[in-house]
Amino acid sequence: MRFQAPESLSEQIAQHLGQRIVVRDLKPGERIQELKVAGELNVSRGSVREALLILERRHLIQIYPRRGAVVSALTVDSVNNLYDIYIDLLCMLGRKVLERWSGDALGGVMGQVRELQAVIDALNSDSPDAAEQVIEAGFGVMRYAYRLVENPYLEETLENFRPAISRTYFVALEHFREEIDETARFFRQLAEAAVDGDAGRLQAVIQAFGEHQRRLVLSILQRENV
Repeated sequence: MRFQAPESLSEQIAQHLGQRIVVRDLKPGERIQELKVAGELNVSRGSVREALLILERRHLIQIYPRRGAVVSALTVDSVNNLYDIYIDLLCMLGRKVLERWSGDALGGVMGQVRELQAVIDALNSDSPDAAEQVIEAGFGVMRYAYRLVENPYLEETLENFRPAISRTYFVALEHFREEIDETARFFRQLAEAAVDGDAGRLQAVIQAFGEHQRRLVLSILQRENV
């Protein structure tokens, strides 16, 4: 595999390694060896080192003196801390959309949700990459909301959390395939509340789905650690 522009080489390496962490190809506690990665990807150790720093900022790995980079563990505390902040950020994004847009101007949100539903309808839920496709389609709706809000600070903050939330979301979808339909239902309810201009209902839908996801992931961690 070879990486090159337009994105920086380090960012591409970070995305590649990050996706392997998200889908649990690289497991919690597993070392990521700088020299081995550089050889596998035919890149410099300096680029890998920069990529590892990016992954550390995205809370996917921890870097220890002498031991090097290790895939971060998913713990009860880390999951709770993540959902505490992420749910609030999503509620803020929803509020900002309704502050700036209303009525027919939000028709594009419904279009994005229909695209997500089409992805889900076309999926075989037993497909090995079904969870990845659903997660990516869901983030497509968020990217549309970014364009409506035009707040680069909020967008950057949410995007920095994206790998970590993708990781927990993947855990939930892998263990409960019915969550694929639950995801579609969530985005339909979200779009309906947005088009109706109902900020209270929008926030309630986001909070309910976020707490639902949190409970699922925590229940899985509890079973895996028994």
